[in-house]
Amino acid sequence: MNRKIITYNPALKELAKKLRQNMTFSEVKLWNELKNGQLLNYDFDRQRPMGNYIIDFYCKDLQLAIEVDGITHYEIGALENDKIRQAELEKMGISFLRFDALDVINKTGSVLDDIKEWILRYELNNGISERILTKRNQVNPPRPLQGGDVNSSKE
Repeated sequence: MNRKIITYNPALKELAKKLRQNMTFSEVKLWNELKNGQLLNYDFDRQRPMGNYIIDFYCKDLQLAIEVDGITHYEIGALENDKIRQAELEKMGISFLRFDALDVINKTGSVLDDIKEWILRYELNNGISERILTKRNQVNPPRPLQGGDVNSSKE
């Protein structure tokens, strides 16, 4: 599984930096659960430029965008713009998960369960990259066989 490089409009780089410095409470709450490979050892970026847009969270290994929809997403025209934006990025091979900001705040565990479920389905259908397997083995190395284990041999 190779990471797909998705180009972006360089003019968005500065805006993305500002957005990272001014994240909403719901974005911060989700970021605290996604950063540093905490979720099944996958690395996520926050406020990531993609094409002509900025995605709330993005995982390169999964080509997964996670969007947190706050109150501004429900303003007139915003829902339609979100649909257009999502469709354009899906054409580039990006999958989307969307969560309401209040659910991220009040039902964090449920949101994380939904993300984990999506990842596990992805892995079942597409396999797991060597990079992720290596990380998982570093965190939870296979334990050596002990006396009494089914496959251990006694000499």
